[in-house]
Amino acid sequence: MKFMYVFKKGIKFIFNGIGVLSKIGRSGDNPYAPLNLLADFGGGGLMCALGILMALFERTRSGKGQVIDANMVEGTAYLSSFLWKTQNVGLWEQPRGQNLLDGGAPFYTTYRTADGQFMAVGAIEPQFYRQLIQGLGLKSEELPKQMSMTDWPEMKKRFADVFAKKTKAEWCQIFDGIDACVTPVLTLEEAACHDHNRERGSFMTDEEQHVSPRPAPLLSNTPAAPSAERDPFVGEHTEDILKEFGFNQEEIDQLCSDRIIESNKPKPKAHL
Repeated sequence: MKFMYVFKKGIKFIFNGIGVLSKIGRSGDNPYAPLNLLADFGGGGLMCALGILMALFERTRSGKGQVIDANMVEGTAYLSSFLWKTQNVGLWEQPRGQNLLDGGAPFYTTYRTADGQFMAVGAIEPQFYRQLIQGLGLKSEELPKQMSMTDWPEMKKRFADVFAKKTKAEWCQIFDGIDACVTPVLTLEEAACHDHNRERGSFMTDEEQHVSPRPAPLLSNTPAAPSAERDPFVGEHTEDILKEFGFNQEEIDQLCSDRIIESNKPKPKAHL
């Protein structure tokens, strides 16, 4: 597969323009940027790929192609449909960071452990919450009701104190095999070596020993066959692709000079 690189000119994407950023972050803190996973990859690339697939499927029925109008703003807005459609059901009534799903609930957030690592808790359903309380060594009858929002701040402090008394490895041992929706916050290195991911083959290693996720979803009849070759450099194949489309070298040089494209051919390795 070849890749070319074209500079974007005159395009600015304001993530806050669709309202989602206002909902992400801790109470009292500035909104947190969700890396560029939500806009660039989710709302942009993934939604565009979905549009391509839908157009291809329609072509098998009608024989006609069509223009796919995809952009990061509307793609990310559509991904946030759940947020928009649940505004009037009590999920987002409180300020940012004080609601059920944004870190406000003591049973749906993360906690620091004794060794400075973190555990993630997502025990919303009553059966999971009961297991959480049991794993923490607490007694349900001595605690406020799970959904008593006025008690959530104090409950978060209490849970935080308990989590801070053991290391991440110790908490993993306690919650291993318990269906409490309590999991370690893994680093990238830990994720690649985790037993579940190793058994599933969720990560792959290329010829330069760089680790990356295996393509998903996994199809039963036509599974992906990912290449183990290194990733191309930015602009490595730009000239090759343009020549395939009929551009001559003089035109390509002019595009580089005008900073319309970037060409980055790998330098040959020196022989000793």
